[in-house]
Amino acid sequence: MEKIPFLNLGRFLGIIVLLLTTPLLQGSESSKAPNIIIIYTDDQGFGDSSAQNPDSKFQTPNIDRLAHEGIAFTNAHSPDAVCTPSRYGLLTGRYAWRTTLKNNVLHADVPCLIADGRMTIASMLRDNGYRTAMVGKWHLGMDIPGEFGNRDWTQPVKDMPLDKGFEYFYGIPASLNYGVLAWFEGRYAEVPPTLYTAKRPNDRHLDYRIEPSYQKTADEARELLERTPLEVAPDFEDNQCLTRFTNKAIEWIEDHTKSDENEKPFFLYLPYTSPHYPVCPLPEFWGQGDAGGYGEFMIETDYHVGQILEYLENMGLDDNTIIVYSSDNGAENSWKQRIEEFGHYSNYEYRGGKRDIYEGGHRVPFFVRWPNGIKNPGRSSDALVGQVDILATIAELIDVEIPENAGEDSQSFLTIMESAQKETKRVPLINHAFDGQMSITDGNWKLILPHSDKDIELYDLAKDPSEAENLADARPKKVKRLLQKATDIVVNGRSTPGVNQSNDTGYWDHLKWMDESEYEEKHSNVN
Repeated sequence: MEKIPFLNLGRFLGIIVLLLTTPLLQGSESSKAPNIIIIYTDDQGFGDSSAQNPDSKFQTPNIDRLAHEGIAFTNAHSPDAVCTPSRYGLLTGRYAWRTTLKNNVLHADVPCLIADGRMTIASMLRDNGYRTAMVGKWHLGMDIPGEFGNRDWTQPVKDMPLDKGFEYFYGIPASLNYGVLAWFEGRYAEVPPTLYTAKRPNDRHLDYRIEPSYQKTADEARELLERTPLEVAPDFEDNQCLTRFTNKAIEWIEDHTKSDENEKPFFLYLPYTSPHYPVCPLPEFWGQGDAGGYGEFMIETDYHVGQILEYLENMGLDDNTIIVYSSDNGAENSWKQRIEEFGHYSNYEYRGGKRDIYEGGHRVPFFVRWPNGIKNPGRSSDALVGQVDILATIAELIDVEIPENAGEDSQSFLTIMESAQKETKRVPLINHAFDGQMSITDGNWKLILPHSDKDIELYDLAKDPSEAENLADARPKKVKRLLQKATDIVVNGRSTPGVNQSNDTGYWDHLKWMDESEYEEKHSNVN
């Protein structure tokens, strides 16, 4: 029998009292479990919203609204410094380095990184009375029929969002530079990607474009463009992604409100493709801001966030919809060029950017807005939180117990939403870089673990947020304690309290601070 979600009565006593004392409100939108929307941008740095960067060279008023009317988490982190593992961590509440993916990202046409049967935010909510949808970029692997140059587009795509808890999917398989570029709805491409292309020069940024004209064969595309060919549909063009995703998201919510199941709350996962390469703002945004094409692209992204907010307000859904807004990692390497050319700091005051283990690689914008539920909105919190924590926060909100073999690294931050006076003491947070290097942050202290030819680094982030002074030699006891905590989190298969779980692999080379025998001895004692 399907479960119907409900609010945790102890935590929302104020709402219950209001309903009891105001009978006319009974059965209204405020008595329901909240709708939930996660808006996930791609390669947006901490300093790429004007709410957090007073010196930003472009304005993002709609994104800023989420901060000003909710909570701005200023010490929030993506699970990784690149795309695929961050998306895994966000949706599962588990670090991706526990899987077979120890570094880098996935291609479009590979087995999905989320194993069958693993709980995701979507499957948890679906099983507890929500309708669920994903619109946007997946990049967690799909089983696409056939092989490059030999596809059968009459066959369905498998091992994809519809198999991971989402009841509706519209989007693209991966980043645009990985090909298989078509508008997929459900398990099929609306127009199959039967043509070929490659990266073209971009006159608005130092990256590339994916735009017509397209070639009939891979060899033609390779010869003409002198780049690795990509599969593409005749109607695909890179600068249409944001518009299509916003329109489809609104269309799906509209259909939901008119359906026989409109009494159910909804969950929408909306991962945009911006400001990831190709930086391709529509012409109507050209000339806006003072940071070139990148600023224009962020302004367009902000416009689409505004479209979502406007629709929710017009439909009366605004007050009881939670919007979580964040990015999968820090800004792409062009952040360096923007500093020199425009004086815009995508990484704000933090060191590094995308792919890096330093704060600029994974400290990201993180805003939560919920008019019905957040107490004292318009505040900021410097509590340590991770995107892996969203699963546990939602579970606590709707009073669902997470199984021992799910959300192993997820810790709820609901108390911060409930009270401006309450903070959480998070268990140590692990971050991960493109090359597989790891760090552990415990309170204000961050230890970057040894990797390959890289030595240990220790930083006091409270005094040194830009990670300029390595204190590893000066604080050997602190280093030792953090090394032990990192070891425990790795070998126990979880970082939160509970029954220890297995990682998906044995020892791997990135665990340079412990030897294989130590890993195998300790990890053999878990489930």
